[in-house]
Amino acid sequence: MLAVVGYYEEWWIQILKAIIIFAVALQLVPIVLITERKLLGRFQGRYGPNRVGPYGALQPLADILKLLTKEQFRPSTSVGMLFAIAPLISILTAVAAFAIIPFGNVQDIFGTPVGLYGIDVSVGPLYVFAFGAIAFYGIMLGGWSSGSKYSFLGAMRGAAQLISYEVSQGLALVGVIITAQTLSLTEIVTAQKGMWYVVPQVVGFLIFLVAGFAETNRAPFDLTEADAELVGGYNTEFGGGRFASYYFAEYLNVLVVAGIVTTVFLGGWLMPFGIHPPGWVDPFVVLGKMAIVTFLFIWVRATLPRLRYDQLMSFGWKVLLPLATLNALVTAIVVVAVH
Repeated sequence: MLAVVGYYEEWWIQILKAIIIFAVALQLVPIVLITERKLLGRFQGRYGPNRVGPYGALQPLADILKLLTKEQFRPSTSVGMLFAIAPLISILTAVAAFAIIPFGNVQDIFGTPVGLYGIDVSVGPLYVFAFGAIAFYGIMLGGWSSGSKYSFLGAMRGAAQLISYEVSQGLALVGVIITAQTLSLTEIVTAQKGMWYVVPQVVGFLIFLVAGFAETNRAPFDLTEADAELVGGYNTEFGGGRFASYYFAEYLNVLVVAGIVTTVFLGGWLMPFGIHPPGWVDPFVVLGKMAIVTFLFIWVRATLPRLRYDQLMSFGWKVLLPLATLNALVTAIVVVAVH
């Protein structure tokens, strides 16, 4: 049975879903923030935040309030309009990408069929990559419009990263698309009822995950920030609410990558061992799998040192790209041979 896709929802349902998606994202980011700081503390033999609120649970709220109440400023050498727009580009594209993650199939809610996702387009992966490419301009414009050499160097590194890993990331999904015979993310999930694609597509899974670290500018690929070399990279000159926007977008992008990995490789809302819970359980299953992938992001950050610029380029072009190409080729041959 395929997922129900392509039907029209009432306008008020679409508006309600948009509000809920933004609200959920707004709640998840502080949870990831406090979780990361607590886990990094444990990984490094310290406590982490433990002063603000019970067990330090209100630390993210304190950080956000601190940033939002700071005075806005910009360097005299900056380009005013672009300096203000750049953080908004990052946050809007992150929310738009988050909207495509399916948290469940179409469910009957008070007699109305509602898809547990923001939007289910027929070109799901292309939608994600399109907004990922637009998000790059948030970093590029932020670094260039700051009027700072350090910021501009961080932005240029972001451009080089985009070219080196996004080709491999796209090819990593080709194997899944060939196997599922669809570009709809909900249909890709339902196609995994017999076996999650992390098993036959384990190479594509690893390539996509590694490229996801680079896409979110996370360690060991955080070359766009590189505090030891560039002070703070593309966001050096940003403070207050604008810096908070970049901060929010980075962690929301981590959740987006975790959601895409969950959807295309880990069976989305499907449970293992043929378990079929009620429909209202589906979002919690997806969130649980996303939490596992997010934990992996934090674990890698605490474990691996930052790569040099030339090491990232070499790894992207000489390792990831050939592996992703070979994986797509082998998958195509196997699928044709089987069918």
